[in-house]
Amino acid sequence: MRRTVSADLGAVTTAGTEVVLSIAVAGPAGYEAVEEELSVLVDGRPADLREREDRDGTRLHLLTTPEAASLEVRYRATVTGSAAAAPRDDVDLVRYVRPSRYCESDRILPTAYAQFPDVQGGDLLQAVRDWVAAELTYVSGSSRFTDSAVDTLLARRGVCRDYAHLVIALLRARDIPARLVSVYAPGLSPMDFHAVVEAWVDGAWHVVDATGLAPRASMLRIATGRDATDTAFLSTIGGALQLSSLSVTATVDELPVEYAAERLALG
Repeated sequence: MRRTVSADLGAVTTAGTEVVLSIAVAGPAGYEAVEEELSVLVDGRPADLREREDRDGTRLHLLTTPEAASLEVRYRATVTGSAAAAPRDDVDLVRYVRPSRYCESDRILPTAYAQFPDVQGGDLLQAVRDWVAAELTYVSGSSRFTDSAVDTLLARRGVCRDYAHLVIALLRARDIPARLVSVYAPGLSPMDFHAVVEAWVDGAWHVVDATGLAPRASMLRIATGRDATDTAFLSTIGGALQLSSLSVTATVDELPVEYAAERLALG
C-alpha cells in the first residue's frame, strides 16, 4: 500500500507564542519507506523547529515566535507499506480505561450498561460502533471544541471527534481500553484531518470509526492519546494564534472497500 498525504496551513501569532504542530505521520516503525518534507516559515523565513516524540510514536514539532508573526506550514509525506502492530503496554491498558476530559466514562456508565447489558469483547465493540452510528447525525460545524461525550450524547449530532469521544466513553464504561487517534484518511469527503478510535480487544488494538466516512484499512496514524486533548493538530502555549487557512489531502494507490464488521488494525 502506498499513501500520499499533505497538510498546508497558515496562521498569525502574537508575540511570545509557542506553537505545537501534530501533523507528521507517527513514528515509522514497520513501514517499508517514509519520504517526507516539513517546511515552516515565520514571516517568510525558515523556522527553528524542535521535534519531540512521545511513547505512542506521536511526533510533535515545536517553534516559538518571539514577535507577532505570519506562519506558513507545508507538510508532505509518501508512505509505503504498513506500520508494525501497536504493542501491548500494561500502563496503557490502565490509562485508556480511565475517564478523561472529553470522555467521561464515569458519567456515561449507566447508559453503557443499560444499552449493552449482555454484550462483551468484540461483540461489544461492534454493538457500540453500530449504536453510535445510528444514534448520531454527522453535521459539520455542529459542535464546540469544548463538547464532550456527554454533550454529544445529549445533542445526538457532531463531527468525527464527537463520534470518537462517545464511542471511547461507552467502551471505557464497560472496561474496554479505548483511545483516540488522529489520522490521514484517504477517501474522506470533505477532506480534513480525521479522528477514530482504537480499542483493546482479544489481545490487540482494533480501529473503530462510527462515522463510516472512510475505509479504515488505508488510514495513516498521526497522533494517539486519551482524547482530543492529546491529538490536536495545532495548539499553543502562551501568546495566541489565529488560523487563517487549512488544506489537507490523503490518497492511496488503491482505495479499499470498507466492511464495518471487519476487525482491523491501523496500518
